[in-house]
Amino acid sequence: MRQQKRRVGFRATAYLFTFVVILYVAVFMNTPYIVYQPGSASEVAPMIHVQNADKDEKGTFMMTTVSASYANVALLVASVFNSNSEVVRKETRLGNKTEQEYAAEQVYYMNSSQSFAVQAAYHAANIPYKDVVDYLYVFSVPATGNREQFSPGDKIISVEGQTIPDPDALSALLSRRKIGDPVAVLLQREGKEVKEEVKLVEVKNQETGAVKPGLGVVIGAVQKVKPEVEGKTVSFVDTDVGGPSAGLMFTMEIINQLTPGDLTKGHRVAGTGTIEADGNVGAIGGVKHKIVAADKKGAEIFFVPVKNYEEAKAKADQIGTDMKLIPVSTLAEALKYMQELPVKS
Repeated sequence: MRQQKRRVGFRATAYLFTFVVILYVAVFMNTPYIVYQPGSASEVAPMIHVQNADKDEKGTFMMTTVSASYANVALLVASVFNSNSEVVRKETRLGNKTEQEYAAEQVYYMNSSQSFAVQAAYHAANIPYKDVVDYLYVFSVPATGNREQFSPGDKIISVEGQTIPDPDALSALLSRRKIGDPVAVLLQREGKEVKEEVKLVEVKNQETGAVKPGLGVVIGAVQKVKPEVEGKTVSFVDTDVGGPSAGLMFTMEIINQLTPGDLTKGHRVAGTGTIEADGNVGAIGGVKHKIVAADKKGAEIFFVPVKNYEEAKAKADQIGTDMKLIPVSTLAEALKYMQELPVKS
């Protein structure tokens, strides 16, 4: 009897151990893959605040996203049964970046996209503006840099108590110091202020070979666009979305609020595409997933960059959507289409 109980206990332990191992492999063990799927189609109006805005909007402009998940085994298995899933190796997305560096880069691209959208909208609405640096942003921290003090995604608020208006000003300030000197740096990280004492490291100019003191980080300047007339300031709420591909749809919504009338004409309008200050619309990635996301949210019209049109049309035909695809290469083309579109009854 005692021996039988031991056998039962051993089996129960073995079953439990096997279950834990399977659970770990399926859920927690990393794989070298990323799974792309349709993301969301979200109204952009709540993301944008325009002073003295014209709120006459019966329809909606929507930005579209792609869901990208670092895959565990369970997700890989599920993707086999999902016709809208796409599995790729991590390096096709990350290159030589870490996941944290890639995420920081995408946040920077989103902020830049918003700045370009405001510039393009002001230009279309004949509102004069100026472009100034808002803050300096940390893309990455090289192996030779100050990895204990900085993280990708940090905002540099001040150095030695001085607000830094642009990268040139930072370089000029640090040039008066020596390599190894400590400097006080105020950062913003995940919405909180962080004070660091940073020792300056050697930074070499790749073209000239000249050496100078630096913080040991790779930075970029995030721009702010200011109107030169009162009451037309545009600002954005924080989103959990990165990348530049919402630029066109941001611009359309800003113009709709800056100018009289309803540019949507009562329609549900989705789309994608980068935007430049001069109104040029650029290609993006993952358009086939964005087509599915827009269709699920009942979009009637989808603006797509010309270079992405064939892929978008192939996916639209595959899912049998009634959504009308409109290829554009400039903001002017998108505006012309909406202006000539009949009001939805």
